Amino acid sequence: MLIDTHSHMYDVAFDDDRDEAIARAQAAGVGKMLLPAVDRESYDAMFALSRRYPAYCRPMMGLHPTSVNGNPDYRADLDRVAEYLQEPPAGIRFCGVGEIGLDFYWSRDFREQQMQALRFQIELALAYDLPVAIHTRDAWDEMCGLLEDFGGRGLRGVMHSFCGTAEHYRRIRAVGTFCFGIGGPVTYKKSAVAEVLPAMRLDELLLETDSPYLPPVPYRGKRNESGYLPLICERIAAIYGISPDEVAETTARSVRKIFGDAFF
Repeated sequence: MLIDTHSHMYDVAFDDDRDEAIARAQAAGVGKMLLPAVDRESYDAMFALSRRYPAYCRPMMGLHPTSVNGNPDYRADLDRVAEYLQEPPAGIRFCGVGEIGLDFYWSRDFREQQMQALRFQIELALAYDLPVAIHTRDAWDEMCGLLEDFGGRGLRGVMHSFCGTAEHYRRIRAVGTFCFGIGGPVTYKKSAVAEVLPAMRLDELLLETDSPYLPPVPYRGKRNESGYLPLICERIAAIYGISPDEVAETTARSVRKIFGDAFF
């Protein structure tokens, strides 16, 4: 089974053909998809999709780091995340805390606020024994340092769209039980993650698309969707010199290791 561990299929980009896109994903062999949250503006759409496909779509809850930037109400938004985790909406069962993290690509002006939000949400994940789905962009050194503060506390999760160095990989895996999400960028001609991948263990990788973002070759510049997950699987298989079936089987086992059999 192929599992898309990071898909925003509830995004407005799919409003015209969401059911068709999900049918294409199923036809491509994608057996499950995990839906990371972004912010209060998109929660209802995520809940609606999760209720429409309860056996197929598994939602998370969290506040994306760029949704902290310039947001005077971000603390209230964090309280809302905590309230949802304490009492999920009807028909909703969260499989993780995410998408959370650090993103200094657009600005470093909100560095402290983002770090505060990340720490707060990691504490929620530990309190509810849930994995985290962590976004990192232009902040790998800061991310490693922050996560190391949580070493020895049983933290587990996935580093979404991993694009750090081999040293970042080693530091993060020493913190707790982490897997590393590999998506469309692994198929690009100049791919930093493709260069690091041989130094990483196959059983610590997860497959993801980040739909509608980061489409794989040959769809760069177009909308991404979960049905393109086999292209990512095939590229990883080529790098490791193994079959796509082995990649699919190994990564599916790793999803269960991080997220638990109860959610599948």
